[in-house]
Amino acid sequence: MRDGSRRNRSPETIAASYGVASDVAYGAISPPIYLSSTFEFEQFEIPRPYDYGRVGNPSRDLLGETLARLEGGAGSVITSSGMSAVDLLLGQMKPGDHVIAPHDCYGGTMRLLKARSARCGFAVNFVDQSNDVDLYSALKPETSLILVESPSNPLMRVVDIAKVVELARTVEAAVAVDNTFLSPALQQPLALGADYVIHSTTKFLNGHSDVIGGAVVAADSDRALELRTWANVVGSIGAPFDAWLTLRGMRTLFPRMERQQRTAMQLANWLLEHSAVKGVNYPGLPSNPYHALAARQQKGFGAMLSFELADGVEAVKAFLDRLQIFTLAESLGGIESLVSHPATMTHVDMGEDARRSVGISNSLVRLSVGLEDAEELVADLADGLREL
Repeated sequence: MRDGSRRNRSPETIAASYGVASDVAYGAISPPIYLSSTFEFEQFEIPRPYDYGRVGNPSRDLLGETLARLEGGAGSVITSSGMSAVDLLLGQMKPGDHVIAPHDCYGGTMRLLKARSARCGFAVNFVDQSNDVDLYSALKPETSLILVESPSNPLMRVVDIAKVVELARTVEAAVAVDNTFLSPALQQPLALGADYVIHSTTKFLNGHSDVIGGAVVAADSDRALELRTWANVVGSIGAPFDAWLTLRGMRTLFPRMERQQRTAMQLANWLLEHSAVKGVNYPGLPSNPYHALAARQQKGFGAMLSFELADGVEAVKAFLDRLQIFTLAESLGGIESLVSHPATMTHVDMGEDARRSVGISNSLVRLSVGLEDAEELVADLADGLREL
């Protein structure tokens, strides 16, 4: 086996080749899939490195090691979904603890936080984390976790992660950043001081809309061990085949993100000039209020954007009906371009009043930009917006 995978390599090289040609049995270039649920003991009371699939699996561990290296972490846990990754962290909370979460976070995360806090006895506050006064006011001595989503879903608000970390340290709270929208190709929250990074690996990391999965990466080995131990207790682990598919998807993470964000910038600029569009949410635009922070904190602006139509929900329906390349669907981050309506899809459980309070209107549309020809995507949007 070559030892190159153990040396310091660039993120691009790690994503493309970590674990390649590491098979000692047959010299396979692609790492093999280990589907076995259990493993033979060497002899009585002497297990091998793996004994039972819930505790550990070579395919799952290789994905976890690759992702931890890309994020600059000490270790990770691969889970069965993005929501189970969030829940793995919430499982560290005790009665009386306090969690601060984004006021405009993903609807599934908000639903989980409300349900877990009610059942497990910890408190949660949903706060506009881009507002320093609101964030500081929400901080309590019992605050144990600040959950950050940057950029946010679906309004693309950017949070100053280093500033949140500095504030969290005053009460010894941990900071976890959902990095799903950007991936480690474009943002590394641990380098900004965060304690954990959360991913829905379903999205950009896998990139092909054929796997459900999640991950939590920890900055230090003690936290990583705690997560692995708790994952074994509750069984919230990813399947080996899903891990193998996700690792295969990550091989092309960097070129995919580069192409997709370039197209997203082109679409954002085009939408900004269209008379039927009321506003565009994309931090890559110089006019965006988060542009300077995003440019400083991120390595790129990503492939997600949202915009608001001027004529309300009826215009949204007409727009969606005319699209031919963008597909109306949940999720994001695949090689295909998707469109969604947050008010009736990803954020429906928030309720209309809550959505209105954070700025998610019924005329807001979210795009996940894929790998199709950029000019054809512009033409598709033009067809959707005609006569509006």
